[in-house]
Amino acid sequence: MQRFFVEPHQIDEGAHQIHILGSDVNHISNVLRMKQGEELWISDGGKKEYRCTIEDFSSDEVLLHIIYVQEPDYELPSRIYLFQGLPKADKMELIIQKAVELGAYEVIPVETKRCVVKLDGKKATKKVERWKQIAESAAKQSKRMLIPNVHEVLTFKEALKYAEAMDIRLIPYELAKGMQETKEILADIQPGQSVGIFIGPEGGFEEKEVETAISEGAKPITLGKRILRTETAGLAILSVLMFQLEK
Repeated sequence: MQRFFVEPHQIDEGAHQIHILGSDVNHISNVLRMKQGEELWISDGGKKEYRCTIEDFSSDEVLLHIIYVQEPDYELPSRIYLFQGLPKADKMELIIQKAVELGAYEVIPVETKRCVVKLDGKKATKKVERWKQIAESAAKQSKRMLIPNVHEVLTFKEALKYAEAMDIRLIPYELAKGMQETKEILADIQPGQSVGIFIGPEGGFEEKEVETAISEGAKPITLGKRILRTETAGLAILSVLMFQLEK
């Protein structure tokens, strides 16, 4: 069943109605070609989701009738932030799509020393807009209750500053200590804690970047004896945290 997201002001629980506006009107009417009486799910971006039927169409609105409302608790009990070093080609699109499916709360693209890709100005803005669309599509597909944000591109220094308020900061690093210590660090993460994960681009982080992150409170961890690609590393740790934190 199709899922869409709306702002709270579009919901009128008293009248049992929801007003779909914007680009979703065209998507429902002309792309999906949905008809009156068809059912869909609506999320308010918070805890509630609404099962609805299509009541009426107009040129700029789709009117829905609320059948019932529920609070399904699909979201992870912790907010996980993926700080992803800018990869080459279209790898970022895959990373964002899968990170959203795995429960990430926000994806922050980061420009590090070894990044081959450099984004600035209009190019960066256009890329972030595209990435936000991918996050929204992935959120709809995976029954997320909210659309994870894709932040504007940050420098590594800015990313460390952005992560300061997070409870836990992790940085997978090939020279980190053994797996037992990593298991203990991950096991100590509790539901409700915010977690920042720093992933380097192709070629990884420079040693000085890792040292700076550790000096500012990040915990170095290992992801095993094998070297993972940048598009694999973040998803690997997200999978572990999803399994550990899921209720």
